[in-house]
Amino acid sequence: MADPGDGVPDVFDPRRYAAGPPYAAYRELRDHHPVARQAEPEVLGWPAGPGFWAVTRHADVVRVLKESGTFSSALGATQIRDPAPADLPFIRRMMLNQDPGPGSRRRSGGGGAPHDHGTLRRLVSRAFTPGRIERFETLVRERARALLSGARDGAEDGVFDLVADVTDDYALLNLTDLLGVPPGDRGLLLEWTERVIAYQDPDEPPVLGPDGRPVNPRSPAMLAEMFAYAQQLAAYKRERPGDDVMTSLAHSELADAELEMFFFLLTVAGNDTVRSAAPGGFLALAEHPDEQVVLMDRQVVVDTAVEELLRWHPPVLSFRRTAACDTVIAGQAVAAGDKVVVFHASANRDERVFADPDRLDLGRAPNPHVSFGDGPHVCLGAHFARLQLRVLHEEALRILPRTELAAPPRRLVSNFINGVKSLPLSMS
Repeated sequence: MADPGDGVPDVFDPRRYAAGPPYAAYRELRDHHPVARQAEPEVLGWPAGPGFWAVTRHADVVRVLKESGTFSSALGATQIRDPAPADLPFIRRMMLNQDPGPGSRRRSGGGGAPHDHGTLRRLVSRAFTPGRIERFETLVRERARALLSGARDGAEDGVFDLVADVTDDYALLNLTDLLGVPPGDRGLLLEWTERVIAYQDPDEPPVLGPDGRPVNPRSPAMLAEMFAYAQQLAAYKRERPGDDVMTSLAHSELADAELEMFFFLLTVAGNDTVRSAAPGGFLALAEHPDEQVVLMDRQVVVDTAVEELLRWHPPVLSFRRTAACDTVIAGQAVAAGDKVVVFHASANRDERVFADPDRLDLGRAPNPHVSFGDGPHVCLGAHFARLQLRVLHEEALRILPRTELAAPPRRLVSNFINGVKSLPLSMS
């Protein structure tokens, strides 16, 4: 287990991430302990766990993500902390917590037969039609223009908070437009996202159970309200169809439980991916004024710059798998049943893949970052996240002057999401 005395840096404790990802520790692990045993002590009221293997090199991260037969998403789900055994069947209803192939079929309960992982991905992909994407981009651009102009014009002494004034609303409202959530209900999605994503942050105190312990925000009890809403919204869309994803899902072959889990996945992942990546990209530009000038002078294509900003500030820091059999990673024996956690933020700075990885290079190409994962669970919404980020930066180039940090950013305390809670920027 990692402790200060064994020379293996700790990259588990969420509090270490309050100042940003521990890149120096990642490098130490990549160079000397590429598959490192990590302890899971009790932290912030969450109980201790059995420990896990931290995988930090790019090639090994990609292997774990691709080899779903060896590294399972279903055996213990995909969060570092072990779910309660009684919750596992429920958690496995979500596509993210299934494995490809016939063995991934699970009773989903209500509304029809269950589907396997591949079928679920195909069913949901059909909801993202080319025409819908094109119309979505038009709405996104209008929203980006309005929010950025409002932040610029409303800035006091030239200072505004990009998160509060632009990116939180941008991510949430884009998602609710795509899903077809009525305007009056949109605050619910933010509340549910915060509950799931910010559970390690001291600013978001957890809900405590009868035993005084925090309740897993992904447990059935904590998701009941969201699932009930998903069914109400689906029923509404069957009666009053619209040009949105929930209408497509409500008229699809999804079972009730599958639809609920997709609503959860789209609500949380669809919101927080952009909500984390967008301010992270602007933070990188503010901290690297020379590269900001490169972008403002149109010396690089925005699409290429967005890929480098994603490498630099991946929205997701880590994901968990469970070894389905005895195996070896980078020379380290891993036993069946062991937890294996890949660290995307470390893989994105691996010197074995990226030249001068600690330098922000907006023209970097190729750029094989793993910010959206890899393998069968590669992010289903990666295309839509990239679209939103590209449009936001294109409109910022038209609307905002040069920006720099007006105060240090406030970050989410999490070893899972690379979140930014506040980003004060000053315009020059």
